[in-house]
Amino acid sequence: MLAEERHALAEAGRRLEARGLVIGTGGNLSVRVGDLVAVTPTGGALGELTADQMTVIDLDGAVADGDLAPTSEVPLHLAIYRGTFASAVAHTHAPTSTALGLVTDEIPLVHYGMLNLGGVVRVAAYACYGTDELAAHVVKALEYKQAALMRNHGSIATGSSLAKAVDNLELLEWSAQVYYQALLASAVTGRAPRELTQQEQEDVITAALTAGYGTTKKLDGSK
Repeated sequence: MLAEERHALAEAGRRLEARGLVIGTGGNLSVRVGDLVAVTPTGGALGELTADQMTVIDLDGAVADGDLAPTSEVPLHLAIYRGTFASAVAHTHAPTSTALGLVTDEIPLVHYGMLNLGGVVRVAAYACYGTDELAAHVVKALEYKQAALMRNHGSIATGSSLAKAVDNLELLEWSAQVYYQALLASAVTGRAPRELTQQEQEDVITAALTAGYGTTKKLDGSK
């Protein structure tokens, strides 16, 4: 059941570990197909999981296929699927994202690439992992967004596909690193990190839509 999605989860876990965004069992992934969700198992090291170790659950959290108990964050994943249009969720304890979640309420819009995440990244209020309370906080932080930080916990991103959710999680960590470095520089220069104005944001969106930013294209006259 959902063999392709299970394989994709295993590949995504290895990718995130290779990028240094996963340590041990800290994190979980899922992808939704209709009324079913393929999800990583509880206690599994994301970078080592195989496709046959993934579990399939329904939207009520009942196991539909698989031998291993699903991640303890099932309430979080299901709440996101109920409350957003996401088709996949990626969550890890990425170091810089986790660190910033300890000391700030948001990552301001300091780079136009963050517009792909919905702009300013919010920090969800703290609650114990695996709880409905945490799920509610994260869904609120994700409103009109593709990513959020989780206070004293980690980072989370959604997407229209598992690959896109992982892309967004990597972009979130990169944004956190940029902002962190800017804060260090600010301590030396005495100048706060500059944020994009509303007009600058609109200019970026217009330019991206006009030029097809982020997609490859052939030169004029090429075959």
